[in-house]
Amino acid sequence: MQEQYAEYNETAERLVTAAIALFAERWYSSVSVAEICREAGLSNGIFYRYFPNKESVMRRILEDVNARIGTALEAVAGDTPEERLASMASLLMDYSAANPERITVFREGQYRFFEFELKLTDQYRRTLAKAIGRQVDMAEYLFAVGGIRFCSVRAALHGARVSKRALNDIVTRGLFRGLDWDADKVFGITVNPPTVPLREGTRESLLRAGKRLFGERGYHEVNIHEITDAASLSVGAFYKYFTGKDAFFAELIESAGREIRHFISSHLSPGLNRLEREMQGIFLFGVFLSLDKWCYNIVREGEFIAPAKVREYYAAFEQGYRRTPGNGLDPAALAADPLYEDTAIEFLLGIAHYYGIEMVFDVSPRNARALVEGIGACLSGGISGSAERAVQRAG
Repeated sequence: MQEQYAEYNETAERLVTAAIALFAERWYSSVSVAEICREAGLSNGIFYRYFPNKESVMRRILEDVNARIGTALEAVAGDTPEERLASMASLLMDYSAANPERITVFREGQYRFFEFELKLTDQYRRTLAKAIGRQVDMAEYLFAVGGIRFCSVRAALHGARVSKRALNDIVTRGLFRGLDWDADKVFGITVNPPTVPLREGTRESLLRAGKRLFGERGYHEVNIHEITDAASLSVGAFYKYFTGKDAFFAELIESAGREIRHFISSHLSPGLNRLEREMQGIFLFGVFLSLDKWCYNIVREGEFIAPAKVREYYAAFEQGYRRTPGNGLDPAALAADPLYEDTAIEFLLGIAHYYGIEMVFDVSPRNARALVEGIGACLSGGISGSAERAVQRAG
């Protein structure tokens, strides 16, 4: 009986290992059960003795990643909150570096099967609360863990330059230290929805139709004929402007980045300090996602379909941060660590990234303004000073 059970586990794990390799290399939708079996060196029929379908394999992987990260987080140690926060950041950086394939698969799964992201979020919040010795709210989670998670993933998968020392300094002390904000300046803005031209050209009509279809169903579930039908155009019209589906999708990613950056920059108020500008930018990013629900889906799927374009997408945001000399950061921190600015930029992108996930994928209603204000308190005073800062402002 034990031998049969061991054989069962071994075969199932061969299938899971093969699925991880394929899902990490390509998009989930593009991988078939037959390909998983070939990768594992097993027959197709054996697969269904262990898993009812491909989705069940993905769920098994996501559950395993959650468990592995939970085990890693059990090692968080230190005598002070600062030491425990540093330990937490270091463990997450190390886990991502050692498990790039699993992290890649989870990044896809966190959108497709959002309950696993919710479980992981809860796990991170408990660890963060234990590290600092009190309960944490969602804004504190988005600041501390969102920033650390993004830095960890970007360093492991894209070679981003991230310093553990800078990470710890940012989490504990904040980025825009001692700055306050005027809520009326940050949130008292009039937002104009993205303009839709009254008369579209052929190219624009195709892009608009494709954006909706890809956003609703995903890249692999949509063909060129469906795009042209949705735009009431011929297939010949498509090939007049695009060499193929891949080039078309890459253009959608580039367009999404331009639209987001333009929306934010065109609405940013003049006369804001560095903290107010960051808070308003995060708030506007959430507003954009509420107005354009397909943009986020296209960019995150692009990480697998057109990774070079997605790297360009993030690089454009990074360049925007670098246009501000010193980026409003502490000169002493910049002087002490040559990777401080790189780490700070990745950290800020991470806050926006996970804030976006909250806005788009979490069905529970949240107060966007309250979230941004909480993030602002953390950006000003770090995780250790955020609660005190919030009380001071409330008083």
